[in-house]
Amino acid sequence: MELTQSIKQYAVAPIPHHVMAWLLRDYHEPNDKIHQLLKNELLIQVKRGLYIAGPRITDLKPDPFLLANHILGPSYVSLESALSYHGLIPEKVYEITSVTTKAARRFSTPLGVYSYTRLPLPYYSYGIQSVEVNKQQRFLIASPEKALFDKIITTAGVEFRSKASVRTYMENDLRIEMDALVKLDIPGMESWVPASPKKSSLAMLIETIRQQ
Repeated sequence: MELTQSIKQYAVAPIPHHVMAWLLRDYHEPNDKIHQLLKNELLIQVKRGLYIAGPRITDLKPDPFLLANHILGPSYVSLESALSYHGLIPEKVYEITSVTTKAARRFSTPLGVYSYTRLPLPYYSYGIQSVEVNKQQRFLIASPEKALFDKIITTAGVEFRSKASVRTYMENDLRIEMDALVKLDIPGMESWVPASPKKSSLAMLIETIRQQ
């Protein structure tokens, strides 16, 4: 199969370096060939060791959230990106925000900016959803409940001492309508609190939602 057609097969998925090396296994210097493909816009380098098919092969691109999962793993989309995806905040988010178990990182790529915030295990593993874009693409994203928890936990200075402080933060800082929170899975949220950072603030959030 012609090389460009082989690359096109991966048009809706990120292509890691080991896959490119396999596609170029008949070349004596595969890294030199990769450099040539990048120069000729047959590949785009997202970061070192991760590529997508270039514009001279196809206009198709991986879903931005799928790409976020691959740029740094393990990770899942969360914080503002997930809150916007689930319709909890009104703003469209231009930086893709994720959570990881690794050190915090930020990547400026040809496809946008991707940032990663560290959260510890076992808390990290709760409330992650797998979303199907199509038969070839699935991405990991925080549930609405987990995205809200993650945002509170990772925002410096956010500590809830009263129900009024919860309402102020939700409505003024995040611009989340309190009525929207009553639809959340409160028992699920309660089950995460024992292993969560900022336990008292999360407990105050849950108590405030229950009284809506």
